[in-house]
Amino acid sequence: MSEFNVAVVGATGVVGREMVKILEEREFPLNNLTLLASERSAGEIINYRENKLEVQELTKDSFNTIDIALFSAGSTVSKKYAPIAVKSGAIVIDNSSAFRMDKSVPLIVPEVNPSDLTRHNGIIANPNCSTIQMVIALKPILDIAGINRIIVSTYQSVSGTGKDAVTELTEQSLKVLNNKKPKSKVYPHQIAFNVLPQIDEFEGNGFTKEEMKLIHETKKIFNNKQIRITATTARVPVFYGHSESVYLVTDKKITIKKLKGIYIKTKGIRLVDDIANNKYPLAIMSETYDEVMVGRLRKDLTEPNGINMWIVANNLRKGAALNAVQIAELLI
Repeated sequence: MSEFNVAVVGATGVVGREMVKILEEREFPLNNLTLLASERSAGEIINYRENKLEVQELTKDSFNTIDIALFSAGSTVSKKYAPIAVKSGAIVIDNSSAFRMDKSVPLIVPEVNPSDLTRHNGIIANPNCSTIQMVIALKPILDIAGINRIIVSTYQSVSGTGKDAVTELTEQSLKVLNNKKPKSKVYPHQIAFNVLPQIDEFEGNGFTKEEMKLIHETKKIFNNKQIRITATTARVPVFYGHSESVYLVTDKKITIKKLKGIYIKTKGIRLVDDIANNKYPLAIMSETYDEVMVGRLRKDLTEPNGINMWIVANNLRKGAALNAVQIAELLI
């Protein structure tokens, strides 16, 4: 086949809309594009190339002619409709957490573990946004020096929660600047001019679900259960772009000079590390670049094999929609 029938499930959400944009930008070989969403969103119009496509209601019959289905409508929808899509003959690339830790479902980042794609049974999982950017940055180190320990703290934008969170940050910011009391609906506390050390619900061990996703998904993608990982995830008043402070201990010594040389040559990574001129990755830069940006590279002053770095990526694009489309490109 040279052209494919593709469906985007959750097409009216922030990630779904990015999927449509990226399919167009990358000139994915489409025969037909079907946009699917809930009954509430059905009828909306989304532009694709020079066409205005009407969003259709998602039903069990939506996948009869679909080759590849890109899901971004949440775990509940994925659990119900992904098996239906597969039974109809489609291959599902799912952006929710529904199947990520299923042993029969590959968890794919094309730059990191493309060979795992060959063992799919109709469903392929897209990792969490914060996981994607970290494993891309760490994979070159894993390959040449090994990794024993990872300590990561994230600074995640509100768009990772969805369009209602983007609206909430906007409205709260305006109220605070006008000396009015903001209301919180999406988050448990005010997000404007604040930092929330909580993403998703807390689990019994004191970690949040987001933190445990980082831990479990990284081990699965690297196919290494022995890597020691701990995480703290925080929501910051930024619209787009996730930032991460990562500290790791390698098995073998590697110099920062050598690491920079490797990053310059690595596909999918943009090295932004010129502290003499105050150049390092910024969240706002992720609206320009699709690559995972790495900077502030430095050796630990007390641990010979310790490395600190700062990682930034666009959570809606490489952290979700772009990664999904790249998986589809691998498939074909």
